Amino acid sequence: MMFIIRLLINMVAIMIIAHLLPKVIWVDGTMAALATAFILGIVNTIIRPILIVLTLPATVMTFGIFLLFLNGLLLWLIGAVVPGFHVNGFFGAVIGSLLISIVSWILSIFVPG
Repeated sequence: MMFIIRLLINMVAIMIIAHLLPKVIWVDGTMAALATAFILGIVNTIIRPILIVLTLPATVMTFGIFLLFLNGLLLWLIGAVVPGFHVNGFFGAVIGSLLISIVSWILSIFVPG
């Protein structure tokens, strides 16, 4: 049940950012946002931890700033894979991933448990 709630929170966050920044990220519909949230959850669960370990020296040397670029790279990858979800360039993906994280964090405050 918590997975579905988390999925819906990420979907709403993606739709909010796509609405606020239509030149950076845009979504063709609710189903594309739901598919993006699902793929984002899978990527963050499986691929992201592996990449964090592999890029640990760069992360340490940049005091964690490199993680922003890693998150942007993963969002950019998702934009290339999911039909109906589009990201305008790498730096758009970095900004989008940062804003999606902030909005989903704010939305998860309102969910009990």
